[in-house]
Amino acid sequence: MECTTIPEALANIRDGATIMAGGFGLVGIPENLIIGLRDLGVRDLTVISNNCGVDDWGLGLLLQNRQIKKMISSYVGENKEFERQYLSGELEVELVPQGTLAERIRAGGAGIPAFYTRAGVGTPIAEGRETRVFDGTEYLLETALKADFSLIKAWRGDRLGNLQYRKTARNFNPMMAAAGRVTIVEVEELLETGAMDPNQVHTPSIYVQRIIACPDCEKRIERRTVRTGGAS
Repeated sequence: MECTTIPEALANIRDGATIMAGGFGLVGIPENLIIGLRDLGVRDLTVISNNCGVDDWGLGLLLQNRQIKKMISSYVGENKEFERQYLSGELEVELVPQGTLAERIRAGGAGIPAFYTRAGVGTPIAEGRETRVFDGTEYLLETALKADFSLIKAWRGDRLGNLQYRKTARNFNPMMAAAGRVTIVEVEELLETGAMDPNQVHTPSIYVQRIIACPDCEKRIERRTVRTGGAS
């Protein structure tokens, strides 16, 4: 369904929902949908994302507003508020190896309930959990991840919901689009149906329930590094 406003796109998200948010660092994040979620004011959210943005942008806005109850992510990143809330016991955190996190999400979208991986074996992550030996090597059982709502950012999409991502902004977005019961997408360009080359469609429309055009994007840089001079 094509939406014309952010509140319309976020309709039916309630307190206690599980949310997936695509992107990596600040690249490819659904920034306008996150701002809308902050303004919506829903609380006690479980958020699944590679990281939690920075203090004043991305998912960090939801942390500042005390809307997140639990984070499932692979690292803390540049977010001091994330660290503070975790250390003070205000925020529940499940840290997952990055490859395992990606595969848990992919499995959720593919209908695979669980899988075995070598990542985490012999570490505190594996304590009290099921392991199994295959061909003489021990593996850890990991369960799939799914969400009530997936918030996705794409470069282009058509009115049916077929999506195309651009470069590293593709990180986590396609697999999260498949793993959400309701997938909500913001696109920089909204095209007429049939305008996209079918061979360039990264996420087919069957996974998308709502889509909204958001051409105004800040695209912040998480940490800007420049060369100050001297020989290279």
